[in-house]
Amino acid sequence: MRFGLVGTGPWAQLTHGPGLKAAEDVELVGVWGRDPRKTSALATDLQTTSYSDYAELLEDVDAVAFAVPPKVQASMALEAAAIGKHLLLDKPVADSLDDARALAEEVTNEGIASVVFFTGRFEPATRAFFDQVQATGGWKGGWSRMLASLDAPGNPFSESPWRREQRGALWDVGPHALSNLSGLLGPIADLRAVGGEGDLVHLVLTHESGATSTASLSLSAPPEGSNFETGIWGETGTAILPPSDTPAVDSFALAATELVAAAESGDSHPVDIIFGTRVVELLALAEEQLSEGR
Repeated sequence: MRFGLVGTGPWAQLTHGPGLKAAEDVELVGVWGRDPRKTSALATDLQTTSYSDYAELLEDVDAVAFAVPPKVQASMALEAAAIGKHLLLDKPVADSLDDARALAEEVTNEGIASVVFFTGRFEPATRAFFDQVQATGGWKGGWSRMLASLDAPGNPFSESPWRREQRGALWDVGPHALSNLSGLLGPIADLRAVGGEGDLVHLVLTHESGATSTASLSLSAPPEGSNFETGIWGETGTAILPPSDTPAVDSFALAATELVAAAESGDSHPVDIIFGTRVVELLALAEEQLSEGR
């Protein structure tokens, strides 16, 4: 399947571009970005074509992978979906619920395939852990701590403006926490959000199964205080999500290959635009509660 890549930032350079080059059944046709110099440089690195016109790129491909901020992704993906291009989206799929729902509606109406790159969902170790947890059953609750530091030395996303916003952590690492806890304890029915210092957010989640879980999110933790842990507890004890040893490039390559399979089979992927929109619904609910000071 012929893919186009939209975006030239760190994620496109480190993960999306190399991942598309490595993916089975994928041909990377070209790259489009807002900065012509960066677009040309990335296209050269990936040994593909640099496009100056997004519409021209769309004409030449069957699917589009996005590595741009959520607001930009939502509008550009809608344009691609409207002419029948399959979508490999980054999370969150949009930064507003209206935009996410509009994109989901267009994807459904066009009958195209979609996959959202929630990284953990494409890591073999994480998938195996999810399978084991679901086979065991009896889980009562869980937690996720995603306390990152944009100011840590060498962080490639330190210059990302949208991640520096007050709710940047909620919309950046929040989707990963919601995705992982959903994978472990089932769909989330409701949540409550409480804000802390800076961009710190605490979520209390109620799952349809009756289980409850919590998520603590920040992108402004002190570098020494960064911490990532996800776990669950229940009738058989406690289980901790193991660290992944899978490079993000390999996970993204798998996501691209599975998008091709979904397009060819007509089957929905487990983390498609519908799931991605549900995550945005939860994020929007949390943002509303935080704004109201609840």
